[in-house]
Amino acid sequence: MKFKVLVTFLFILFILQSCSKDDIDNVANGINKIGNKQVTGSSANDILSDTKFKSIIIELVYVEGFEPTANTIDNFKNFINATSYKPNGITVDKRAISSLGNTEYTIEEIADIEETNRTKYNNGEQIALWVFFTDGKSDKDDSETVVLGTAYRNTSFVIFEETLQNSSNNSFQPNRTLLETTVVNHEFGHLLGLTNFGTDLQSSHEDPEHSRHCNVSSCLMYWEAVSPSGLYNIMNGNSPPQLDAQCIADLQANGGK
Repeated sequence: MKFKVLVTFLFILFILQSCSKDDIDNVANGINKIGNKQVTGSSANDILSDTKFKSIIIELVYVEGFEPTANTIDNFKNFINATSYKPNGITVDKRAISSLGNTEYTIEEIADIEETNRTKYNNGEQIALWVFFTDGKSDKDDSETVVLGTAYRNTSFVIFEETLQNSSNNSFQPNRTLLETTVVNHEFGHLLGLTNFGTDLQSSHEDPEHSRHCNVSSCLMYWEAVSPSGLYNIMNGNSPPQLDAQCIADLQANGGK
């Protein structure tokens, strides 16, 4: 059976009241967590430019048995270098955690896992990203659609790695690293504010039928770019799809390369 694969994104805004327990919970070792708990796309300029942050640390956490490939991680770092000015470099802090034993997760449960396990937050001139590779599937999956990834905060996204692995490396399916790289870079693209998701459009190229996605079918930010079946239509050999010229122009206007 063929599936349409959906990469979702969410607006999550945490409204904090002063003098509440949330104020205490949002300070870790003297570092304020609130800067990493904003709406998806709202930190696009901070990630793209070196105006405020000179480096990036990626806290890459995976459930045991669902580690991304080394090539996927290298490809992700290369993609960041191609889009963002970070003169002091990119660091990956990778580690495994035990499964919670769930067969599926809501995005609220994913956010709770981040809350429990995240240790890296914006600090000085370093911006921190949280990237989580989980077992189980999204609760949004149905008989026709599966979710491979979701960008749900300004510096956070999840990859449903068990679903991704089940959608790759078999007959008529893409290579696992190719699909992983595409989904990771696509979700990171949403953190960069693409498409019309915090980074202003320089031309009209948002897909009216799939908001926050590019209407160019060969672009990384096309809605079907992360579909195992649709990927074959747009990939260049064994390479993941790239950003099209209009998406690149949007990023450049917001401080990117």
